[in-house]
Amino acid sequence: MAPSTSTNPLLSPAELSYLHTSLSLTPPLRPDARTTTQFRSLIAETSILPSTNGSARICFADGTEAIVGVKAEVEKSPKRGFYDDEEHIRTGGEDAEQDADQRAKGKGENKWVEMTIEIPGFRDDDALPIFVAAMLNEALLSTGDLAEKLYINDRWHWKLCIDILLLSPPLSPPIPLLSLTTHLALLSTRLPALISDLNDDPLFNDDWDASVPLYPRSEPPGNPSKRLAYSRKSTFSSRPPITLLVAAVGGNILFDPSPKELCVADTLLAVSVCANPSPILTNRLNLLSIRTMDPPSRQTHPGTPDAHNPVTGGGVGEDGGLRGGGTSVGGEQGVWRPPLGGMKRDLISKIIDMVTREGGVGEEVLKGLEGVDVD
Repeated sequence: MAPSTSTNPLLSPAELSYLHTSLSLTPPLRPDARTTTQFRSLIAETSILPSTNGSARICFADGTEAIVGVKAEVEKSPKRGFYDDEEHIRTGGEDAEQDADQRAKGKGENKWVEMTIEIPGFRDDDALPIFVAAMLNEALLSTGDLAEKLYINDRWHWKLCIDILLLSPPLSPPIPLLSLTTHLALLSTRLPALISDLNDDPLFNDDWDASVPLYPRSEPPGNPSKRLAYSRKSTFSSRPPITLLVAAVGGNILFDPSPKELCVADTLLAVSVCANPSPILTNRLNLLSIRTMDPPSRQTHPGTPDAHNPVTGGGVGEDGGLRGGGTSVGGEQGVWRPPLGGMKRDLISKIIDMVTREGGVGEEVLKGLEGVDVD
């Protein structure tokens, strides 16, 4: 269970009960009049930080803002052995590039990606930054695609440093904001073009206009000057993962819940998905991870039913019973009670289907991020 990550809005038990009832209706009435799958508006831009290989900024409608910078540097790899097919690799042309692609399979290492997160009001060793970094790293490295992109040859590789900064205190769990910002920063990341032979010490082109994106939007050009040892035959489906926050209130599923909605959420899930690398087989997104989180609603104060409230004529009588006809605190309808327990399996299956299916919520978010200019 993830640690609590936000400060609860100041809502009375009566307001919490009213909000929970509104969100439990069919269809639910959200405070900002959004539909169940509609996201809040945001501002996104890329390439905002100088001296970085890629960067992005996203600001949510509630004022929560994050900046991500990506920096790449060349490191020497531990010795792997002798190069038996060096002459074959040096033959040049498309066949050599295909051989390089095959040589990189399984040779990328997760330690080549380093992520740091700074959240206002939290130390680096607090539970929240550690949990968020672990979740984002888990989704980012689960496919192995990114690590393989950093492979140059058996002696050299790229070291990718991802620095994430949340500029304002979190009003709600910051995982979706940081995930989307990291996604855009990696899409805008470019690496210098390799101009040396594949197994020589790497020599790169100084012209930044000749650099190659880490996640190209189309097949890389055939110009040998832009061919990279770490460049794989990327397709449109090769994209960084995203993590979405999903709340359940009653039997309703709410995407991108607001801070007020989180105060009455029964359960909360963080779902990480990525595009399918083999869209010919299936158009569904790949489910990378799904984690339950502790919703802020569990930290709210319960309401007091009239049967226990002396102001309304309730309380405990002389005989030890409840005045006002009350019999059970938990049975009072319309009285707020913090939720207990987890999410049912059929509800989890429904959330996964809504996120991963063709034309679902996950695909809509990825298409929206594709519309951001990263050049």
